[in-house]
Formats: sequence, structure tokens, C-alpha cells
Amino acid sequence: MEMILVKSRAISHIGYDSNTKQMKITFKQGRTYDYCGVPQNIFDGFLNASSIGRYYYNYINDNYNCY
Repeated sequence: MEMILVKSRAISHIGYDSNTKQMKITFKQGRTYDYCGVPQNIFDGFLNASSIGRYYYNYINDNYNCY
């Protein structure tokens, strides 16, 4: 999965696999987390958001956990 550098105070990289709908987010503190069942439009919105951190907390955080 290709990880894309983003401009954010909290997040450094995001990646997405459209075949599995899995997303990875690397935070600036160094931890990487997996998110499952993420629709393409959510990833596209995340990648293009004017505030990456705000988009994460509004649309991704606690919504696409991998169990």
C-alpha cells in the first residue's frame, strides 16, 4: 500500500487499498493504525480535506475499526 505524505499537525501519512477497502494512517507520534471497510469516497475526502485532522475526527475516528 502506498503511503501518501499529508499536511497535518497530527497525521503524517495515509494509504488506501481500494480492493480491500483498508486504510492506514500514520500519526506524527509514530504509530500506524489500520481502518477496515472504508469506502473510496471517505478516503478521497480525507485526502482532499482542507483540514486532515478535522476530517479524521468527524468521519473516520471510531467508525472503521478492524475487529
